[in-house]
Amino acid sequence: MINESIILGEINTLRIDRFVVPGLFLMAEDESDLLLPNQYVTDEMELDQELEVFVYTDSEDRLVATTHKPVAMRDEFGFFEVVDTASFGAFVDWGLPKDLLVPKNRQRTPMKVGEKRFLRVIKDDRSERLIGVEKISQYLQKPPMINSNTPVSLLVIAKTPLGFKVIVDNLYEGLLYKDEVFQTLNIGDFVNGYIKMVRKDGSIDVSLQKIGGARKSTDSEKIMALLREKRGILPYNYKSDPETIKDIFGLSRKAFKRSLTSLIEAGKIEVNEKGIFKK
Repeated sequence: MINESIILGEINTLRIDRFVVPGLFLMAEDESDLLLPNQYVTDEMELDQELEVFVYTDSEDRLVATTHKPVAMRDEFGFFEVVDTASFGAFVDWGLPKDLLVPKNRQRTPMKVGEKRFLRVIKDDRSERLIGVEKISQYLQKPPMINSNTPVSLLVIAKTPLGFKVIVDNLYEGLLYKDEVFQTLNIGDFVNGYIKMVRKDGSIDVSLQKIGGARKSTDSEKIMALLREKRGILPYNYKSDPETIKDIFGLSRKAFKRSLTSLIEAGKIEVNEKGIFKK
């Protein structure tokens, strides 16, 4: 469905109105239009065709379209590399020809070229441009009560002594405990997860696996999938080293042993000193 009007910083669906030397013009329902430069125009594009494009501003502050998607859009968080600095701020690469400005007063500490910083993209009310901000606490909301095991998206933003600080669904701050992580995580990673608990103070605990019975099923499926891949035999058992279990199955030793017992009781496997055998 074509946008009623052009919206800065978002994906817009617009109609191809006319071709010009620099590219083609896209139009919204209210007849406002903007340029899609030649570098994004393909031979398959035709008049009146609908296109999904991201809208930002060029070096002269004119609205312009691109078929590329940036690292983060308006009101989203992302991990950006600093590519240039100036007296008034710094510029980060967000995947588009024009770098994103992070004003000096929106930085936590002075930025240096080559650093990677966690930012939120916003529309600056004064300049009407998209900018990056590193001081993000004002943009995070206090969460409502959310049921356990509700699926959520997680953006890893920092490593702490307890685990990993994450942004939940682009709205809330949460914590992923390190003793519940059985895969490699890096700052800037997007992963799927689940709500574990919303505490009275508004903090959120999250998990990469479902909790309770649903998690048992998922862990058991990992073991069965690997058994099928290895023709029904795996050289591990209840006494296997915890680090080996974590590397091979992505599980804690406790979860691994619990799943073995569950699969034995279900009649799907046998376990002895030589390993796990599929029935």
